[in-house]
Amino acid sequence: MTARHASPLEALLVDESFDADIYPNEPMARHTMYRIGGPARFFVQACSIGALKRLVEVCETSGTPWVAVGRGSNLLVADEGFAGVVVTLGRDFRVCRYDEDDHRFCVGAGVPLSSVVQDAFHRSLAGLEFAVGTPGTIGGALRMNAGSRDEWIGSRVVSVTTYSAERGLVRRAGEEMVWGYRTSSFLPDEIIVECELSVEPADPFFIRGKMEASHARRKKTQPLTYPSCGSVFRNPEGESAGALIEGAGLKGFTIGGAQVSELHANFIVNTGGATARDVMDLIDLAKRKVYEAYGIELQPEVRFLGFS
Repeated sequence: MTARHASPLEALLVDESFDADIYPNEPMARHTMYRIGGPARFFVQACSIGALKRLVEVCETSGTPWVAVGRGSNLLVADEGFAGVVVTLGRDFRVCRYDEDDHRFCVGAGVPLSSVVQDAFHRSLAGLEFAVGTPGTIGGALRMNAGSRDEWIGSRVVSVTTYSAERGLVRRAGEEMVWGYRTSSFLPDEIIVECELSVEPADPFFIRGKMEASHARRKKTQPLTYPSCGSVFRNPEGESAGALIEGAGLKGFTIGGAQVSELHANFIVNTGGATARDVMDLIDLAKRKVYEAYGIELQPEVRFLGFS
């Protein structure tokens, strides 16, 4: 393709000064915890804030659909894939520093949450034990306010920096954000690039005890041996989504290679060869059966990409 006939996006992607790794027609099954998903038109790992800005601006001005993802721990991608650009954060967004004076971690959004939890543990710093075993990145954890009903990551945020084509780089204090159960007030077009998390020195045996208890609870109640997206539905007020789905008779129910977990009914697992359509059909079935049985409309917390 000559430069004359290239679109602005294609011209950017072949520009040698563009600080990114580019994968055309990249199967998204390689980038989701579900191991499910067709190809993205382009999968781009932006390695610097400059590259991220250039990419998002070109996508916006050319009308090319784009989405930012972390490790795909909460993502279901259609079998047909995504006819746009999937953006992920590389090198410069994978740095984690600890400020001993303020007891804060300054963390790039591409850093795995689990590595920050372990770093805090090795420094005898408390506050992040609840997140042990959480599989996503810091950026993904902030967007969905990862945690339990009692402890969540938003409560630890001192500041957060985001980028959008419309507003540029914006830094906000943690208390300026709205943190809810599995939700936050980030706008859809905002990409989280960095945050500061508060921790405090504590007895390492206390930290280890909390982490081990949290990990044991997760191991006992969650199907960690199969690929999944974690919890499929938010728990309705005063209810357990898993208990409702089980009460509707769907625990262990299978469509194709997808199964409502026999261990926890709010997990739909890939038992091998599941398609996105298999999972989506189970999601729709669970919503319908729970509504028929209890009059409660379940709200998915999994993100969907590429579905019409």
